Amino acid sequence: MRAPGTERTGVGRWCLRHLQWVPAFLLVGGAALDYNTPPHFSAEAFYTAAPMSAAALLSLRATILAGIGACAADTALLIHFGFLGDSGGQSELATVTTVSAFAVVVNRLMYYSNVRLESARRIALAVQRAVLPRPPASIGPLRIAVRYQSAVKDAQIGGDLYGVQDTPYGVRCLVGDVRGKGMDAVKAVDVAMGVFREAADDEPAITAVSARLERALRREAERRNGVERTEGFVTSILAGIPHSGDELQLLNRGHPAPLLLHGGRARYAEPSEPALPLGLADLGAGEDRTDTVPFPPGTTLLLYTDGLTEARDRAGVFYDPGARLTGREFSGPDALLDALLADVARHTGGCITDDLVLLAITRSEDPGAAR
Repeated sequence: MRAPGTERTGVGRWCLRHLQWVPAFLLVGGAALDYNTPPHFSAEAFYTAAPMSAAALLSLRATILAGIGACAADTALLIHFGFLGDSGGQSELATVTTVSAFAVVVNRLMYYSNVRLESARRIALAVQRAVLPRPPASIGPLRIAVRYQSAVKDAQIGGDLYGVQDTPYGVRCLVGDVRGKGMDAVKAVDVAMGVFREAADDEPAITAVSARLERALRREAERRNGVERTEGFVTSILAGIPHSGDELQLLNRGHPAPLLLHGGRARYAEPSEPALPLGLADLGAGEDRTDTVPFPPGTTLLLYTDGLTEARDRAGVFYDPGARLTGREFSGPDALLDALLADVARHTGGCITDDLVLLAITRSEDPGAAR
């Protein structure tokens, strides 16, 4: 049995794939309607719509051809009914000709707008690669994969962040989500990632890395004028994976609990004590506490932002990665993330409402891959 809405989704996709035929359908349909209706009925609306739709959907050449076709069809039908010499017929033809010429102008304006947009996309992608570089595919026995998906179409960077770094103290990972959107969120991402890269190499303990992130984000918030004290906080999770051994450390600052996947089983690594997000430590008491969890060969650590757990279907049911991944096994972290994104798309009907970062790290079962 098909899921609800599948038929409508299929029809929508078919329509999108065949949009380029809209101008031709308008011309043929308009001419047929004009020919088979009483003489005083005009299909002028179809003739003007054809070149305008071509301007939005097709190339300059196709737009010109659609305009010529509209003028030719209108002229032929006016001659057929004997209205070409009438003022009404001449006015109709003048309208179709004017709209066709204007369609060419619109097509050029849209083309140059798309050129500027594509340039902005390339710049945004360069910014993303500088701020959030893709981690190596492997570090010692660890295989690594990451996916970033923005809720805003064509956006390349937002308020979610990730980082993986090989350090003298092991592999350090950070996944986080900045409160808010826009340039303030991007600035917070930039600050957090810069501090993480430096602190991960300098600090023996991930609690010290967290403390430096806390101080940096608080300084950044204090520099802003007229912004709430609580703006710019970051829910985050830090992971420390030693170069040897079968355990890892997690430090959760108000972030969704990561998943540990092994042998078809999926379990959440919930923090032993709740903690406030980065940037809000002064609102609570207590120091950061890490949790040590088993991480034997063959295990995958899945870190993600709340764009995953807050993804909803048409009935408003939230996506539960633990339940959806239980009983499934994957050849590696890339296969896991690809399958997870496809499953989320099916669950939401392709409607992602929040940015989404997925980071998967698998400890290889091959002893020869050890560092």
